[in-house]
Order: sequence, then structure tokens, then C-alpha cells
Amino acid sequence: MEILNATAILLILAATFGFLNYHLLKLPFAIGLLLSGLLASLAVLGVDQLIPNWKLAEVAREAVLSINFADTVLTGMLTLLLFAGALHTDLSRLKQHYASIVTLASVGVLISTAVSGVAAYFVFQQLGVPISMVWCLAFGALISPTDPIAVLGIMKAAKAPKSLETKVIGESLFNDGTAVVVFTVLLGIGVAMATGSAEATEEAMSPLKVGGLLVQEVVGGIALGLGSGWVCARALRTMDEPSLEILVSVATVFAIGLIASKTHVSAPLAAVAAGLFIGNRGRHALSERAARDLDIVWTFIDETLNALLFLLIGLEIFAIDSRLLYLEAGGILVVVVLFARWVGVGLPILVLRSRRSIDTGAIRVLTWGGLKGGVSVALAMKLPEFDGRAAVLTVTYVIVIFSVVVQGLTVGRLIRRIAAESAQSPEEPEPEPGH
Repeated sequence: MEILNATAILLILAATFGFLNYHLLKLPFAIGLLLSGLLASLAVLGVDQLIPNWKLAEVAREAVLSINFADTVLTGMLTLLLFAGALHTDLSRLKQHYASIVTLASVGVLISTAVSGVAAYFVFQQLGVPISMVWCLAFGALISPTDPIAVLGIMKAAKAPKSLETKVIGESLFNDGTAVVVFTVLLGIGVAMATGSAEATEEAMSPLKVGGLLVQEVVGGIALGLGSGWVCARALRTMDEPSLEILVSVATVFAIGLIASKTHVSAPLAAVAAGLFIGNRGRHALSERAARDLDIVWTFIDETLNALLFLLIGLEIFAIDSRLLYLEAGGILVVVVLFARWVGVGLPILVLRSRRSIDTGAIRVLTWGGLKGGVSVALAMKLPEFDGRAAVLTVTYVIVIFSVVVQGLTVGRLIRRIAAESAQSPEEPEPEPGH
């Protein structure tokens, strides 16, 4: 009953804030909901200061903390959102730019993790916040992925050049899986080091164990996604009942999440693989009506969950420690993480550019358009207790809010300006291998 009540309250809040945003704020839907939730939370804190006897902040904090944000996002929403995003993505366009997408979603994430983590360590040390290097690297991993849903909406609204749009969206679909795997490895090392056992630490850092975990998560996740997608596509071919076909697709995603949690493979990568397979291969087995209904239902699921996710992010202010020192660290690390994103994007792009032409302004768009979202907050909340955990959580929250609000509201303008620059240039980017 508590789950039903929480869901009902969140849906009512999302619809109410969405209505107010549509008529008053007139911001993009997801950004408007996040800001609405944040402003409502700040209003509650303000009233609590004026009338402390009401204990509004305490009640609101208990309500927010009763929702397990990490599990809600990582084991529930993320799989559905990634599947929905992949379902509507053209696989043929991804193949045309596979070199850029794979490099950015793997090497780019690793570079960003290292740069963010090392820089965060020195920032925290300078501010007198004692956090060990392994937890700073875990912070680097959790802050490196981009939010595929926010990116998808902004790219389409800004009418970015197709090749650039494909790179940005493709990277966003896959880098969540990479970041979660890297975070899991670092989490295991951090927990082992916390035990004080040299043997446990050595085992956790063993190249063989780390490599085995990476293969299990990545290869296992992709295999699970392709296998589940194939089974679902085969089932769709045997029926002509739109409602049942939609039910089968939804059940497939929940099955992926369940199997991935039991087999310890990457659910995000499995969801993307299944979505791409069904959206590009399974769709051909559907009637025109069924394909249309499938798109309508999954678009609704996508946008509803996205609305709830961004609303939850806005409300999560009650779950963070808002002391001034941590907010100061967050302000500094906003710049640091942007720099790390620029390095993580720029180095692979420069290497790729030596062999083929890359879209004008690709580094700028990929850097400023690399919006952070609920995955980063959820991973931060999965961190175990250690000295400085509250600081990491607060910094992550500050960076996500800045990313969604400031970058999210301005990246469209950047894309349009770069598109105008590109239109004035007579040269077109050359296709990558696989055209």
C-alpha cells in the first residue's frame, strides 16, 4: 500500500507541476518538473524556518527518504527508459557512426572518470574534506554518464545535424552501462579496502578479477539483451493482437531487469541491446496498427517515467547535507567535471578526426550537451558509509542540478549556432566506416 500511495502522490505532483510549468514557467517538460520540485522543496524549507512548530521539513524529509531513490532508478526506471530510448533509435544510423559511439561510451567514460576522480581528490583535500582516492574515483565514475532521455529530447528539439545527433544519442544510450560497470568495480575495491584486509583488497584489485567482472557485466549484458530481444521478436511474429504484443514487450523489459539482477550482468546494456533489436528487427513483424500502438505506449511510459525521475531529483534536496562547505565543493567541481567531460570527449574525437572528418562543433556539443541526471544521483546514494560520503552526495546533486537547468536550457542555442556555422561551410562531414 505504501508503494501505491507513494506512486499516487508522485503522479499527482508530476501532473500538477507539469500543468503549472506549461502555463507559467513554459520550460522544457523535464527541466520544468525538476525546477518545480526543487522550488517546492525550497518553499517547504522556507516555511519550516518561519514556522518551526509545523515541522514541515521533517515530514517532507521522512517522505522523500522513504523512497529508495537508488533502487527505484537503477533497478526500475533505468531499464525501462533505456529500452524506450533504444526502441525509437535507428540502428542503421548508429552503425554509420559506431567508431565514435563506442569510443566515446568506453574510452571517453574511462578518461572522464580518471580526470574527475583525481581532480575531486585534490579539491576535497584542499577544502579539508577527507575522502580517499578510491571513493573519489567512484565519484568520477558516477558523474561521467550522461542522461539519455534529457539528451534525446534536447537533440530533437534543437534539430541538430543528424550525424551529430546520432553520436550524442548513441553515446548517451551506452555510456550509462559503461559507467555503472566501472562504478561497480571501484565500489568493490573501496569496500575491500574499508575492511582493512590486504588480501581482500589485493583480490578486489586483481586484473583477472576486474577483467572477469567487466566481461561478465558487458558481454553478459549485451548477450542477455540480444537473446531477450530475439525471443520477444519471435513471439511478436506469431500473433496479431496489439494489446498482447505491447504486453509481451513490457514483460520482456521486466524479465531483463530480473535476470540481470540474478546473474550480475549489466541491465542497462541489456535494455539498450533489446530495444535496438526489437525496434529495428522485431518491428517488421508487427502490423501497422500494432507498430503505431507500440510506439504510443512506449512513448507514454518513457515520458511519464522521465517526468517522475526529474521530479524526484528536485525533491531529493531533503536527502542531502546542504552545509556551505559541501555546496562550495559542488560549485568548484561543476567546472572540474565539465573539464573532465571536455577531455574525455576531446581526446577520442581528436584521434578519430585524424582518420575521418567529424562534425563541426562536435566537441563543444558533446561537452556542453553531456547532461547528468538521475543515474548519477542514484549511484551516489548506493555508496556505503565512509568519511566524506555526505560531501560526495551533495556535490553530485549540485552538479546534476546545474547540468540539467543551466546546460539543458542553453545547449539548444549552442546547437543552433553551430548548425548555422556548419551551413555556411561548404564541406560536409565524411561518413565513418560502415556506411
